[in-house]
Amino acid sequence: MNYYQLDKQAVLQQLAVDQSGLTKDEVASRQEKHGFNELEEAEKRSTLALFLDSFKDAMVIILLIAATVQFLLGEYIETIVIMIVLIMNSVISVVQTKKAESSLDALKQMSAPVAKVIRGGEKETVPARELVPGDIVFLEAGDYIPADGRVLESGSLQVNEGMLTGESEVVDKVVEAIDDEVALGDRINLVFSSALVTNGRATIVVTETGTKTEIGKIANLLNTAEQKLTPLQRKLDAFSKKLGLWILILSVGIFAVQAARIWFGDQPVDLTTGLLQALMFAVAVAVAAIPEALQSIVTIVLSVGTNKMAKQHAIIRKLPAVETLGSTSVICTDKTGTLTQNKMTVVDYFVPGQDKQNIDNEPSTWSNSENLLVDIAVLSNDSYLDASGAEIGDPTEVALINFSNKNGKDYQSIRDRFGRIDELPFDSDRKLMSTLNDLDGERMMLTKGGPDMMFSRAKSILVNGKELPLDQTWHDALIEQNESFSKKALRVLAFGYKKFANTKEKLDFADEGELVLVGLLAMIDPPREAVYSAIEETRAAGMKAVMITGDHKTTAEAIGRDIGLMDAGDIAVTGQELDAMSEEELTEKLESISVYARVSPENKIRIVKAWQAKNQISAMTGDGVNDAPALKQADIGIAMGSGTDVSKDASAMILTDDNFVSIVKAVEVGRTVFDNIKKAIAYLFSGNLGAIIAILFAVALGLPNPFTALQLLFINLVNDSLPAIALGMENSEPDVMKRKPRSIDEGIFAGDTLRSVITRGSFIGIAVIVSHLIGLESSVEMGVAMAFTTLILSRTLQTFAARSNQQTIFGVGIMTNKYVLAAVVFCLGLYGLTILPGLRSIFSIPSGFGLAEWGIASGLAVAAVLLMEITKVIFIKVIKK
Repeated sequence: MNYYQLDKQAVLQQLAVDQSGLTKDEVASRQEKHGFNELEEAEKRSTLALFLDSFKDAMVIILLIAATVQFLLGEYIETIVIMIVLIMNSVISVVQTKKAESSLDALKQMSAPVAKVIRGGEKETVPARELVPGDIVFLEAGDYIPADGRVLESGSLQVNEGMLTGESEVVDKVVEAIDDEVALGDRINLVFSSALVTNGRATIVVTETGTKTEIGKIANLLNTAEQKLTPLQRKLDAFSKKLGLWILILSVGIFAVQAARIWFGDQPVDLTTGLLQALMFAVAVAVAAIPEALQSIVTIVLSVGTNKMAKQHAIIRKLPAVETLGSTSVICTDKTGTLTQNKMTVVDYFVPGQDKQNIDNEPSTWSNSENLLVDIAVLSNDSYLDASGAEIGDPTEVALINFSNKNGKDYQSIRDRFGRIDELPFDSDRKLMSTLNDLDGERMMLTKGGPDMMFSRAKSILVNGKELPLDQTWHDALIEQNESFSKKALRVLAFGYKKFANTKEKLDFADEGELVLVGLLAMIDPPREAVYSAIEETRAAGMKAVMITGDHKTTAEAIGRDIGLMDAGDIAVTGQELDAMSEEELTEKLESISVYARVSPENKIRIVKAWQAKNQISAMTGDGVNDAPALKQADIGIAMGSGTDVSKDASAMILTDDNFVSIVKAVEVGRTVFDNIKKAIAYLFSGNLGAIIAILFAVALGLPNPFTALQLLFINLVNDSLPAIALGMENSEPDVMKRKPRSIDEGIFAGDTLRSVITRGSFIGIAVIVSHLIGLESSVEMGVAMAFTTLILSRTLQTFAARSNQQTIFGVGIMTNKYVLAAVVFCLGLYGLTILPGLRSIFSIPSGFGLAEWGIASGLAVAAVLLMEITKVIFIKVIKK
């Protein structure tokens, strides 16, 4: 139904309602038919589905196969241990996913609107979700429109529909029907859900609710969008498949060697028992080589990152986005409210014939022209401060009343003294607003508007209290001053008046001529104070900040240069200029374009895709429905906490304070999280490599196996969990925000990670081999006990060495991570249980294993860790330099 083509009586008739509103029975009936006035979310996955998803990982599948084999062999304890680890991993993953969802739901509840309606002839306030088609709703400045509707009555109603149309200019709404079929943006007698009333008041009748609103239609499209894997997810997925293949080959090889020795050996042994033992050990090797806790550790470390980011005003909707943000190389940010304070502020003024730079805080010292300038700014103005001090109205008008208050002249006292008789509201064609007021016995029309319009309609100029003809000299002076303000990216308004007889009661548009100009006020949405340092930090971190705004090019460029976002040689382009560029031209200029002005939603998507084509990880901010496609396209979409639900649903992260500084802080957390994940990975694989080296050494020389299957499982359960998680709590490295973003093609073992894995793993392996050989001099059982002790102690103590690849244990500070200390103590305590009299036999530790044997095994473990640190110092001091 094209309600905009019907007059208001026909609309009411079509919706079967009158001005007294719907009855409660009619509301209930329509609610049953149309449902609640809310956006339908994509169906959330059940807890069971999320739990089962974690079992699809390649590493997990290998462990499930290993558990099955162990079960078939009758090794039920080993099977139970493996399943406990896998279930713990799944539970942690589900808890964190649910936690992220609940954070978003809480945020939605905070922004849930209410609506003022008339039902059954009575005015009442109801939750917006309970509105139905046919409801009569009242709107006033500051309200968010709760549903799509047709305007019935309007008192200078102006609406910001930028969240839907992408246009930054407010729209003047009318009551009259529109005969022609027009585009959405031209249906000026309709209002749309989630748009903001910036000025005036109105009565509307609801025409559409929920998913049938214009916003609802876009939201439904977004539910079908596919989610991207993060770089870390892609790396771990690919690595898991390769690791699984190599472990399978290794295990088959070990089984083949041991089976051949049994088959062709001279020792009398039961063939079936021997082969089963060989198979069981091969499976244990697979378990030892696979860091089964890796996925859960990554999940936990990422969740730690979400908690840290929440303290930086960033709510993470999708857990892996923490890591993506840490690898971001380009931040495409909005200007208003993100880089700036989203609060227009008068910063300069011009009164003809005066050289003063600032109005004094004492109004008694003001000149007549200054007094009149402030009076006109306050009186030809519909904004106000409510009882709680909240600013209601157009931001530009709010800036004018704040200017008056700040300089010692209460705006309300001016309005109380000089009452309004009539008004001509602002519209986008005239670019003027006029009010009729009594000023000290004189009836005057007070007018504010754009300088060009005011200059063209003025006949005189007020200079030192005298009305002088607006000759060419004064006209040129005004033009020069206006241009001077504009070059500083200041928004300028001109103010004037016209006197009438005291019998004048009504204003007409024809009255807005032959004005007397009083002066100019210049204002700006100033940058946030912390943005300057945040931009410097962004540059030091090797990231490029790009401003994308609907503002004018001159304003955007001036802000960009002021905050240091634009370097020498950088340029600003408009959306229109961007549309005229070929793909080749955009690719060539992309890295030098720091500001995009007057952009469309399609422009935003093109910008993101251009950066992605250069293999750059891009973050994109947005708050409107029209931003949602770009938020989906970006590697990480960042929605504003003050934005629409649709933009939040399309994003990976929500900024509760709409602040660019919070993005930079979140990037630091993201980089630290990835560092810590790599530390945990290096820790896990170093320990596993040490075990594999010792096993391969024994297999190659035909020595007895250095471990039992249960020992390997116990070591993995003890050492692959708490210490690795504790490493995820490490503080940032000193240079974390002085590095370039890592390449998306960089592997998880890039940098110092692979070196540290090989170095630390080799030292652990050598220590275990030596310990095993010493023990074998006494007995096979003693060799196994000493190898087991050395491995578990060296892997535990390795936690200290794993805390940093750039600093020694003492450089990092032994006491700076209490979680590492707790994890080490806990692991040593668990090992202590294995040597208790009642448990020794279960873990294959003979009664002869005493203090001397423990001293040798633990001494070798300590020596391995000391060699790790010595090697690190050599690498830092010699090789890196």
